[in-house]
Amino acid sequence: MLAACLFAAGTAAAEKVALTFDDLPLNGALPAGTTRSAITRETLAVLKRLDVPPSYGFVNARKLEGSPDGALALRLWVDAGHPVGNHAYSHMDLHKNSAEDYTRDIVQNEPALELLSTRDGTVSDSWRWFRYPFLREGETLDKRRAVRAFLAQRGYRIAQTTLDYEDYLWNTAYARCLDRGDKEAMAWLRESYLEMATAYLKSGRETARMVFGREISHVLLLHLGAFSSTILPDLVALLRKEGFQLTTLEDAQSDPVYALDPDVASKWGGTLTELFMEARSLKYTYPKKPREKLEGICKAT
Repeated sequence: MLAACLFAAGTAAAEKVALTFDDLPLNGALPAGTTRSAITRETLAVLKRLDVPPSYGFVNARKLEGSPDGALALRLWVDAGHPVGNHAYSHMDLHKNSAEDYTRDIVQNEPALELLSTRDGTVSDSWRWFRYPFLREGETLDKRRAVRAFLAQRGYRIAQTTLDYEDYLWNTAYARCLDRGDKEAMAWLRESYLEMATAYLKSGRETARMVFGREISHVLLLHLGAFSSTILPDLVALLRKEGFQLTTLEDAQSDPVYALDPDVASKWGGTLTELFMEARSLKYTYPKKPREKLEGICKAT
């Protein structure tokens, strides 16, 4: 009955999207001669120039071990007004670990998040958002429900996503091509990225209408990496051209659909929409990503 009421909620005044960034301080390889903090500075400058609202960065604090520059990158992120959230200490895969080990990994990440969220001696609770690594919420219902109960008990909200085209595939490829100075390859990376982004924006909208019966506010999953500052201007222009209004994660997830739980044990995991489709046995053919070319481009032969 609750689900029926939420599905029947009126169409949002505008189709909104929140940008979120996973794997901070950095996803993928570093180009030669640069640093995590340099990439973060460049990305932050682009976000500011494009008037992107405060965007969550989801942190794996294990990456800070022996990396003062990684710590600096995170400090730059929060000092620029962008919040951080929990992405598990070691980016642990719930489907390959017990619920007990997984929840310990979540807790191990918290001290860094508390420190980053402290201003003038006061700790904000803005960091109590959790993004599941690999978008995997549990391959059994018992495990899934145990972790969800743990998150609720500790005051977390789940940072869902409804738009995901595995943008991380372009980060390391771009780092390699930049190191080689291969302009033709870098042009193809830009073209293929925007082609996939366009296709998956369409897919995300269509599947949301299939599942929820209306347009919804969306959450876009991105990964902060070597390609971010280069491609973000094109991506934001595309989003605005497609009629999206950029917003915050909190605002996007105020849409009632985010209060719903598909309660499905998924072998592969996926976006919120994909999990609902799996729970309801709905089918959709997604565009094929150029995975093999991305993995091989600009590699030494």
